[in-house]
Amino acid sequence: MILDSLKTRLSKTPRWFYSLIAMLAAFTTYACMYAFRRAFTAAGFEDLEFFGLELKTALIIAQVLGYTLSKFAGIKIISEMLPNKRPLYILGFILFAHLMLFFFWIVPTPFKPVFLFLNGLPLGMVWGLVFSYLEGRRNTELLGAGLSVSFIVSSGFVKSAGSWLMISHGVSEFAMPFATGLLFVVPLFFFVWLLNQTPDPDAEDIRLRVVRGPMSFSERVAFFKRFSLGIILLTLCYMLLTAYRDLRDNYALEILSAIGFTNDASIFTRTEAPIALIVLIVMASLMFIKNNKSALIVNHFIIGFGLVLIGFSTYAFKAEIIDAYWWMVLVGLGSYLGYVPFNCILFDRFIATYRTYANAGFLIYIADSFGYLSSVGILLYKNLGHSTISWFDFFISFSTITSVVGIAITVVSLIYFINITQVNPQIDPTKT
Repeated sequence: MILDSLKTRLSKTPRWFYSLIAMLAAFTTYACMYAFRRAFTAAGFEDLEFFGLELKTALIIAQVLGYTLSKFAGIKIISEMLPNKRPLYILGFILFAHLMLFFFWIVPTPFKPVFLFLNGLPLGMVWGLVFSYLEGRRNTELLGAGLSVSFIVSSGFVKSAGSWLMISHGVSEFAMPFATGLLFVVPLFFFVWLLNQTPDPDAEDIRLRVVRGPMSFSERVAFFKRFSLGIILLTLCYMLLTAYRDLRDNYALEILSAIGFTNDASIFTRTEAPIALIVLIVMASLMFIKNNKSALIVNHFIIGFGLVLIGFSTYAFKAEIIDAYWWMVLVGLGSYLGYVPFNCILFDRFIATYRTYANAGFLIYIADSFGYLSSVGILLYKNLGHSTISWFDFFISFSTITSVVGIAITVVSLIYFINITQVNPQIDPTKT
C-alpha cells in the first residue's frame, strides 16, 4: 500500500522530478550489478593457467559464455516479462551471481571458471529488466543516457574498489570479487525498490513512442521478418563493438600497464569519467529530435563517428601525436559512442519510427546475444591462435579492424533505414 501510494504520488509530480528519480534509480541499480560482474578483472591472476590458457582469460571466457547464454535466454524471457515480476527477477539474478562469487573464492583453482560461468549466467538479463522501466517515453534518450553512463563509470569504479581492497586491505585476488559485492548489497535493494516506483508512460508518451509491452513468439517472428536485413546489419556492427569494448574493459589492467600505468587504482576511474560525461550529453541531447526517423538516422551518425574516432586516435597514438592516457580515453569514447546507442536509444527510436507493437528488450537481446558470442570468439582467437602477442599489441590491431569494418557496416545500415518504407501496422492498445 505504501509502495503503491509512492508511485502514485510520483506520477503527480513534475515530469522532470520523477524522471530524475527514475534515471538515478536505473543508474545506481545497474551500477550495483557491475560490482558483482566486473570487479574480478581488477586482479591479474598472474602466472596461473587453466588447461594451457592464462587463468584470467579462462575466467573471462567462462563468465562471458554464461553472459552470452543469458542474452540468448533474454530474447524470450525479457521480451515476455510482465512488469510486476521485474524487481524480484533483478534481485534474484544478482544475489545468485553474488553467491557464485563466494564459491569462486573458496573452491580449488581448476573449478573457479565454473563458478564465474554461473555468475554470468543470470546477469545478462539485468540490463533489459532495468531498461524496461525507461523505454517508450518522450525523454527515453535522457533516461537511457543516464542508465548507459552507469556501465561506463561503474566498470572503472568497481575495478578501483577491487584494487583498493587488494592494495590497502590485503584482500586476496580470489576473495576480492565477493568482498566487493558485499559493499553493494544494501544499496542494491534500496535502488531496485526506488526503480520500481517509476510511473508508467503517460498518454503523450504512447502517442509519440507507441505502446510497449510483452511480445509473443508470433509477434517476435513477424517483427524480425519485416525488418530482418536492418536487424542483421545492426547486429553485425554491434558484434564488432561489443568484442572491442569488452577487450578494452576486461584487459584494461594489462593495456594500461603496458603504457606505463602500474599500481594506480584510480586510473580506471580517471579514464572513464570524462567518457561518461560526454556520452551522457550526446545521448541525452537526442531527446530534442522529435522526428523518430531523423533520430534513428542521427544515431547512425553517432555510431559512425565513434568508429572513426577509434581509428583516428589509434593512428594518432602510433604516430606519437597524442599520449597514452588520451589514446585510452579517446578509444574508450569512440567505443562507447558506438556501443551505447544499441543498448537503449537506437532500438527505442527504431520501434517508434515504424510504429509497430514491440519492445526494445527484444531487439537489444538479439544484438547482445551475438555481440557477446563475438566477444568469446575474439578471446579464443587471440589465445589459441596468437597467444604470443601481448594484449596491448592485439588491442592496437583490433582497434583498426573495428574502425574500418564497423564504418562500412554502419554506412550500409544507414542506407537501408533511409530507404525502407514506413509501415503502420495495427497496434494492440490493450497490451501495456
